Amino acid sequence: MYKNILVNALVNLGDVVLTTSALALIKKNFPDTKITMLVKPVVKDAVIDNPVVDDVIVLDYRAKENSFGKMMSLIAEIKRRNFDLAISFDRKLRPALLTFIAGIPRRVCPSKVFDDNTSRVTLMYTDVIDISHDLNKTLQAETYQEIVRKFFNIDGHETPKFPLKPSPKADDLIKRLPQSKFKIALCVKGTFPLKTWSKEYFAEVVGELRDRYDAAFFVVGAPNDKDYADEVIAEMGGGVENFCGETSLTDLAELFRRVDLLITVDTGATHIAATTGVKMITIYGCTSPDRWHPINPNAVVFTSRENCCPCTYRAEQCPTYPKPNCLQNVTPKQVIDAAVKILGDI
Repeated sequence: MYKNILVNALVNLGDVVLTTSALALIKKNFPDTKITMLVKPVVKDAVIDNPVVDDVIVLDYRAKENSFGKMMSLIAEIKRRNFDLAISFDRKLRPALLTFIAGIPRRVCPSKVFDDNTSRVTLMYTDVIDISHDLNKTLQAETYQEIVRKFFNIDGHETPKFPLKPSPKADDLIKRLPQSKFKIALCVKGTFPLKTWSKEYFAEVVGELRDRYDAAFFVVGAPNDKDYADEVIAEMGGGVENFCGETSLTDLAELFRRVDLLITVDTGATHIAATTGVKMITIYGCTSPDRWHPINPNAVVFTSRENCCPCTYRAEQCPTYPKPNCLQNVTPKQVIDAAVKILGDI
């Protein structure tokens, strides 16, 4: 049995969180196995001190830099660690080359993971795991787990895991909120426009919930979301704190543990929140909850299920741009009604 596994996950935050469900499945069946993750710098806080990750290698690669020396150094480091198995959750060329050149004896990748396209990258692996299900109709976490189930010939399902750490920062941010019965978090900006619900819709939801409840609101997000969040808050008439860029990923998880409700678009923070069990409402645009539903029994999702969804359009290519039907047809009333059901009709 394999004792020292390198896992390639050079993907975005939400996917990294979801891959931990597959690692949890490995740990459940082979608890003595050491798992090291290869990740991007921006997501390292999601896996450092994660209960199913023993070690982390951060690949800090910038395309415009001369990185040959850096890559050779990383190959030497991988060789030094004597991995006996590499598993790819990203099917990307760079980690495929790293693990191939480093000579890891068994290297596993899926036949597909993000789309149905074939790739010559699979030629650098010793084992290609056939993924036969429809990606768009299967939770992405299950796709990652299917790679593991088939390779190790095991059964079962696990949920994503996230580090649990004390967070003085989360405590300080909560203290900045006005005293109120309820604390409501908002994540208002997706990674691209076809995930981002309109400012006007968010403002209508917050206005209605303000009228009904003694509630304090705040917005979370990445540093580069801060200006957009300010615009949304202005649309709401102010009175909402902007915490974008003020938290680490583990601080963010602790913030979610302290709130009564999260209202969010489909983004990486959604999957962090799901690991905390927070009551949450997620709004989907061009993506589908069939694939990206938060793995949380307290999650409510809304999608208009347009015929064109899920899609890979750029925003300006969308036939209904600048007000795409997939986002416009998820209404504030739907979200308000769900929030009232969660918070209580008082």
